Amino acid sequence: MGYYDDHARKESQRHRKSRRNVGIAGFVGAIIGAGVMTVSAPFIYDSVSGENNETIDGTADVSNNGSESDVSTEEVSAEAGTVTAAANEVSGAVVGVFNQVQAENAGIQGSEGQEGDSVEQGTGSGVIYKKENGSAFIVTNNHVVEGANSVEISLEDDTRLEAEIVGTDPYTDLAVLKVDGGQIDTVADFGSSDDLQVGDQAIAIGNPLGTDLSRTVTEGIISAKDRSIPVDYDGDGQNDWEADVMQTDAAINPGNSGGPLVNSSGQVIGINSMKIAQSSVEGIGFSIPTSVALPIIEDLEEDGEVERPQLGVAIQSISELSSYNWTEELGLPEDVDHGVYVTQVQPNSDAQEAGLEQNDVITQIDGEEVQGGSDLRNYLYNSTEIGDTVTVTYYRNGEEQTTEIELTQTASTGE
Repeated sequence: MGYYDDHARKESQRHRKSRRNVGIAGFVGAIIGAGVMTVSAPFIYDSVSGENNETIDGTADVSNNGSESDVSTEEVSAEAGTVTAAANEVSGAVVGVFNQVQAENAGIQGSEGQEGDSVEQGTGSGVIYKKENGSAFIVTNNHVVEGANSVEISLEDDTRLEAEIVGTDPYTDLAVLKVDGGQIDTVADFGSSDDLQVGDQAIAIGNPLGTDLSRTVTEGIISAKDRSIPVDYDGDGQNDWEADVMQTDAAINPGNSGGPLVNSSGQVIGINSMKIAQSSVEGIGFSIPTSVALPIIEDLEEDGEVERPQLGVAIQSISELSSYNWTEELGLPEDVDHGVYVTQVQPNSDAQEAGLEQNDVITQIDGEEVQGGSDLRNYLYNSTEIGDTVTVTYYRNGEEQTTEIELTQTASTGE
């Protein structure tokens, strides 16, 4: 404000000095100015009385020949097509999710966590997507409920309900819960993530930092589609999976996990899952698109897990070994620098029947290069089905060999 006050004061002083010097020239200028105003007055009136001159209360005050006129403008709903409207469509279906563990399992002692007591190990978010046969179903993240002895949810009015874990999938980081539907009034609608375009509006709803900030609404855009993010689901420092996600700049913080990403129509287009946890990075969040989530949700409802084809082997990427091990222990030729080696063959598995052995190095499946374990899993889980036959290329004692394996065995995790 000081800058503008000083500026106005200096301008006033300059104008007073000018007026002392203008004389007859000022009088002539006034006459010319009056003539210009007479010619242009109709155009100026049209301009100031247009719709862009609205006041806050929806009217425009214009003066013409000393008389005041109120021009009415059409009132626009405060909610139509806004973030408020979209959030209102789904916010009643957003829940808090509370991971309960026994006090001794959480490493808690003392009066606040006596042995046998349940304590909250973590909190997240979820969204109610279906009511059926007296029950309501909720989708959240696997990591929100992982390791829980029991799970509770909180509704919009802070009512808490005990939830049953129907099924979980660590690879896609999704989980389905079930609660009594008697107190559930709002169910969210799913929208199509395939129809989204970069730049479309995206609204995140969840419980960042726990219950104190429950049902926080943040807004942004779809920053990118079809991102592949490496995931280490078992915490061993090695990437186990490439998650297919959308990127958004809508603020997603700890506690938002499992909450919905919503489009401008209030439809759920993604389940928020990850955020880059670096202090120097802002506006980069990730959400599991509905095109990926819906088939997983259906499998979890029906089977409690996602049945995927597997070879029947335990593997490890050769990149985790020194080059000395490549040549001396695995017998790889010097020009082979990628693949996974078999650490164990499951008895009576498809791999055993096809002749795979411990220390075989798999380099291709159906002609696709296998750089590491995530490549093999991605191909098996995304490009094949139970009952398919795949061709596996591998090295044993320095020699390249191939075998065909029928994928009849299934598991929620494993190769």
